[in-house]
Amino acid sequence: MINPSEFHATLSHTTRDMAANHTKPNLSQSQAAEIVKKHYKLTPLQLRCLPSYDDQNFFIATVEGGEYLLKILNSVYTKDPILIELQTYATNFLHENGLPTQTTLKTTMGQNMILEDIDCGSGLQKHLVRLLTYLPGIPISDVSFSSQLLYEVGQTAARMDNTLKEMEHPQLCVLQREGFIWSLSNIPLLEKYMKVLDGDPLLEVVKSVIQHYKTAVAPKYSSFRACLIHGDFNDLNVLVQANESNDYKISGIIDFGDMNFGCYVYELAITITYMMLEHPNPIDVGGPILAGWESVFPLNASERDCLFWLVLSRLCQSLVIARFSVTLQPENEEYLMLSSKKGIPILRKLFEIGKEQVEKVWFQGAAQFNDRK
Repeated sequence: MINPSEFHATLSHTTRDMAANHTKPNLSQSQAAEIVKKHYKLTPLQLRCLPSYDDQNFFIATVEGGEYLLKILNSVYTKDPILIELQTYATNFLHENGLPTQTTLKTTMGQNMILEDIDCGSGLQKHLVRLLTYLPGIPISDVSFSSQLLYEVGQTAARMDNTLKEMEHPQLCVLQREGFIWSLSNIPLLEKYMKVLDGDPLLEVVKSVIQHYKTAVAPKYSSFRACLIHGDFNDLNVLVQANESNDYKISGIIDFGDMNFGCYVYELAITITYMMLEHPNPIDVGGPILAGWESVFPLNASERDCLFWLVLSRLCQSLVIARFSVTLQPENEEYLMLSSKKGIPILRKLFEIGKEQVEKVWFQGAAQFNDRK
């Protein structure tokens, strides 16, 4: 029997807190305005609530002229301030090095975040609060992908990881996150949850992917270049904005909640996986993303050889984790299955086409894209 509490301990913050909806804050606009005035000495001119599953976010435009995101963390996140501090430090570090990430405003007391006792209607609870710069743009999932945009996605992801490689912090060891189920180092952990696929034709596909991971990927760990990765460079966490020519350019990178020590090739595999979800011809995504990535950080032979199985492994993670989470929170099935439902036909198709043919499309596509540049 699977222990739900053990499962929660290995999940990303987003999925873990599905079983704790009561932890989500529910401030009124007047409460949000008061926090901004009290701790940041700013006067809200416009204030509106923004969508968020786990936390509560407010867009705030101030009389003083700035635009900000007030983020009130749920009570579960609040118990892990070191991890939140590392995420804050990373986004500030990336911004200082030219990446389009949010920065954190310090309070009048010089703090990056504050711990507030807030009554949202069910008594006082402690919540961490941060005020972040507001990034312009819309999720990349809302626009049509050009090859050039996908190239920029790959290039930006590689630049981000190269920059994170240089980040220093006394608490970095916290990001090792041993046993983190979303890490591509931990694909065999999925075997504990395979019962959720009983009777599903995809069960044999997932079992086969895990077996190929064990025999073809795991033996090559030592050849993968290690680094700190975003870990969730997906179609909702990359923002874009149209330029003067009506071409979309990346304007923001958000949500560092899954940041962990992994490998460069993991980030690339995750990026390809999620960008495939929104493309009418998913297999074609790999070429331009790979070209952009390798313009910054060329893969070595082992990384190239394992990319296919790492992408399929991520699709399997998404499917198995979502299915198990639904057993814990059936009322949230639509939300939990959002990405995995899109990924199911892609997983099936890539598996049927096979490694050799998919790699041919990706690597030849990357070469052809570079030839056109």
